[in-house]
Amino acid sequence: MLDVLGNLEKTHSCGELRETNVGEKVVLMGWVAKKRDFGVFTFIDLRDRDGITQIVVSEETDREAHTKAKLLRGEFVVAVIGEVFSRSEGTHNSKLATGDIEVHASEILILNDAKTLPFELEKAGSQNLASEDLRLKYRYLDLRRPQLAHNIRMRARAVKEIRNYMDNLGFTEIETPILLKSTPEGARDFIVPSRIHTSKFFALPQSPQILKQICMISGLDKYYQIARCFRDEDLRADRQPEFTQLDVEISFANQETIYRIIEGMFQSVLRLIDVELPAQFPRMTYAEALRRFGSDKPDLRFEMELVDLSESFKNTDFAPFAAVLENKGEIKAIVVKGKADYSRKVTDDLQEFVKRYGASGLAWIKLGDELNSSLLKVLGEAKISELATTAKAEKGDAVLIVAGKKSVAAAALGALRIEVAKRENLIDRNAYKPLLVTEFPMFEHNDETGNYDAAHHPFTSPMDEDLEMFRTAIEDETQHELLGKVRAKAYDAVINGYECAGGSIRIHQKEIQALNFKALGLSPEVARARFGFFLDALEYGTPPHGGFAAGIERTCMILCGTENIRDVMAFPKTASAQDLMMDSPGDVDVSQLKELGIKIVE
Repeated sequence: MLDVLGNLEKTHSCGELRETNVGEKVVLMGWVAKKRDFGVFTFIDLRDRDGITQIVVSEETDREAHTKAKLLRGEFVVAVIGEVFSRSEGTHNSKLATGDIEVHASEILILNDAKTLPFELEKAGSQNLASEDLRLKYRYLDLRRPQLAHNIRMRARAVKEIRNYMDNLGFTEIETPILLKSTPEGARDFIVPSRIHTSKFFALPQSPQILKQICMISGLDKYYQIARCFRDEDLRADRQPEFTQLDVEISFANQETIYRIIEGMFQSVLRLIDVELPAQFPRMTYAEALRRFGSDKPDLRFEMELVDLSESFKNTDFAPFAAVLENKGEIKAIVVKGKADYSRKVTDDLQEFVKRYGASGLAWIKLGDELNSSLLKVLGEAKISELATTAKAEKGDAVLIVAGKKSVAAAALGALRIEVAKRENLIDRNAYKPLLVTEFPMFEHNDETGNYDAAHHPFTSPMDEDLEMFRTAIEDETQHELLGKVRAKAYDAVINGYECAGGSIRIHQKEIQALNFKALGLSPEVARARFGFFLDALEYGTPPHGGFAAGIERTCMILCGTENIRDVMAFPKTASAQDLMMDSPGDVDVSQLKELGIKIVE
């Protein structure tokens, strides 16, 4: 029979007691993490959110408590009444904050029992964890693991720090609605049927973008929000269908104004883990980032920059490379220091890796005791040596080469650079390298439709220097391809290869907004149907404004040293957007569908 707690209150947490508490009578409560039975003595590791305390129960001094201790199993919930003792010499546990003391129990209350767990919590090493799907199904158990509990608390501290930072700068926290009108921003909307207005639908916000701009038009010139966002898009390790971001907007701001706020916010948050970021982040344009690193979010914790070999193949008669250059593609490489001994299996693995990013293959040069290359037969030794010299490779190095469209060569080599760095342990895990990436393209060419899409969202302002080119591209159909060259007042904050924040200066003049909609192929009628209320608002004195959104989860991934976004969320979804614990999405009653005017078609 289980014990009743009654009026008993705990005096300390299980991570709190130290040598200074020796001699005190204490009450601890928590879960049995481990029990070790040595006959007349039973040792219990008692765990709560703050840590573990060793409990000692002696048959000689406390027979009743010892009898109860024999009944305990893993994850039983207990209260322990006892006295704090210093551990005997040689038994101190340096792995525990409470490792210098132990509590000798005089009484144990069994507050609840527990079934045998579906997986072991104690196997906390990353190599020994149960499958993620199993842990997500029993998320309430997984959250008892100290590392996950630490991550969730770190997240809370980070959000508190962000709020303090924004409040100190005079920003006002404003909550925006969750049920909105569908205004597509790049990903698919999650839609919610209306019972009251049959056949009508709300949409969950992909971001509060339009609403925070409305706040600027309203004269609320310093807005921020810890906002929930929803996007129905393909998932990966650092994405979830619902996530949280810091949303910020400020009136009468230019890029430098926003940069200072971004830098200060991340400096403040990273101090939570005793990391001091530079007062001003390094700057790099989007074009330079792609040219040097093949990515708009380069990881600067290691080198291995991309090398352009296109000029070396200018007059080549090697058909595959000649075709790439004829189609305005690129031939680029990375140099892997000291890896001329890469085996055939390794180069084959890397070849399959780059194919995931659209590359047709991977060529290589190995500068070992003898020159070796997959291109040796077709290019000859002299040309291979020339390529190695151009790439600034030295004896002992390997050169990995990709040829293809500019976007493919960048994406494949950018990803390969990260993959090789991970394989070869080149990343300094104790380093934190921030970067501001600026001057993003305003538009992206859609190969399927032949049109241009907004690279960010349709309210991003073009660079002042490109405004005339922007007008020309829209007004002269023969110059339409110039849209691909228009740069936006858009920027990202990157830390250790993660895009942690992104934003832009917005369009505040209705004439420029109309031009942008035209560039995106939106007729005035369609634009009004989608954004009518916003276009009306632009008619009433809109100030220049800009802002950014910072991903709370991605920021916490950096704070907690994990590459999995689910490690910093209390109740995440799987990669296929399912909640295994709640078994959702799930079916709903037919009566609910009927009430909503919805019929499921098989």
